[in-house]
Amino acid sequence: MAEGTRVLIIALALAGPIGCSRSEPEISRASVERIVAVLSADEMQGRRAFTPAADRAAEFIRAEFAAIGLDRFGDLSGYRQPFPVYAITGNRATVELNGRTVPSERFAISVSSPALRWTDDDKVEIMVVGRDDDPMQALAVMRTPGTNTLVLMHRSHGRLFERVRAFTAGASRTLDPTSGSNTVLILTDETSASAFRIDVSASVEEEQLANVVGIIPGARRDEIVLFSAHYDHIGIRPPVDGDSIANGANDNASGTTAVIELARYFKALRKPGRTLVFVAFAAEEMGGYGSRYFASQLDLDQVVAMVNVEMIGKPAAAGPDVAWITGFDKSDLGEILRQAAAESGYTFTPDPYPDHNLFFRSDNATFARMGVPAHSISTTPIDVDEDYHRVSDELVTLDLDHMTTTVKAIARAAVAIVSGASTPTRIDPRDLE
Repeated sequence: MAEGTRVLIIALALAGPIGCSRSEPEISRASVERIVAVLSADEMQGRRAFTPAADRAAEFIRAEFAAIGLDRFGDLSGYRQPFPVYAITGNRATVELNGRTVPSERFAISVSSPALRWTDDDKVEIMVVGRDDDPMQALAVMRTPGTNTLVLMHRSHGRLFERVRAFTAGASRTLDPTSGSNTVLILTDETSASAFRIDVSASVEEEQLANVVGIIPGARRDEIVLFSAHYDHIGIRPPVDGDSIANGANDNASGTTAVIELARYFKALRKPGRTLVFVAFAAEEMGGYGSRYFASQLDLDQVVAMVNVEMIGKPAAAGPDVAWITGFDKSDLGEILRQAAAESGYTFTPDPYPDHNLFFRSDNATFARMGVPAHSISTTPIDVDEDYHRVSDELVTLDLDHMTTTVKAIARAAVAIVSGASTPTRIDPRDLE
């Protein structure tokens, strides 16, 4: 007997009803369509974080969790997990590098404190992004909490620099205005910072966000399997043919729909071996604030696995019954899912787009950096998708049959982990450096 088949049979025996097709909970196309249609409707205005539209989406997800009958997480009184985010707006900035004042159009600043004063005597990391280096390194640094980094980016990367500069022109946001990350990015041909002085002042305003969380307590309360997706998108964009709403049907109403359906599926089964936590994260598109806050509320040593669902509304380039997993080689979670699905005809494969750095571009990254086997599952051919982050990402572009099949495949493949029959290896954070 193949090892994958043996593990699946053990898991099905432990899971109970899922082993019998007549008693297996239904994941229906109609339910999938209903949920994704609501989340991606024009009334949701693109679900941009920090807007009433995102609150409406959170309320819809809360109602779904309540209807399913999930338990509350921790000491929450409901399914919403509110938390503060601090918006920091720069009032004044002076940047000097190697004895020369840098023009304002040649630097971008992302700060998480009301004042920033650096000199070359301070403990500041220097990153040089040369002509032949990957400029996305700079973006990764800007999203890494607790860092103070001066980035010297070669002028050949000017297009990305302008995007970063536009993004940082407004308020920067942080979960902690005393210990967040601070990044100063300078567009320059200089390759060293032997002398520098940076002086920034800013104002701070508190804002509110909310994750939506529900649980199914398992026999092992101290072993958690986390199913997640972000429910926010990018909101209102410049109009195209009169349409200005970036509905985010695929990104990531599809993933959020999967989490709701997975919660319904596992709630209909007998008590799981491990405790299951279902969470819809806020503000992934704005800096991953929801997942970062949620991670701070958990003992991450108890999180056995994290299955994060991203953009499953379109078939993969490799075929209709294929999903790919980011960071496949960083733990064996992907291999466990692949083996469990082997007899079903559905395939889980490594991420075919390693150059896109997708493992670090979703909510799983926060948990992975802490050693959790945390990976994102997707199916969309991201390299050629014409709707990604555009107003055309609407319900009509989704393949709902494929999406339903994918949610079913995730549910069935996860049984071995949910039941306790399989335990993924931990990620070594040193492998992520």
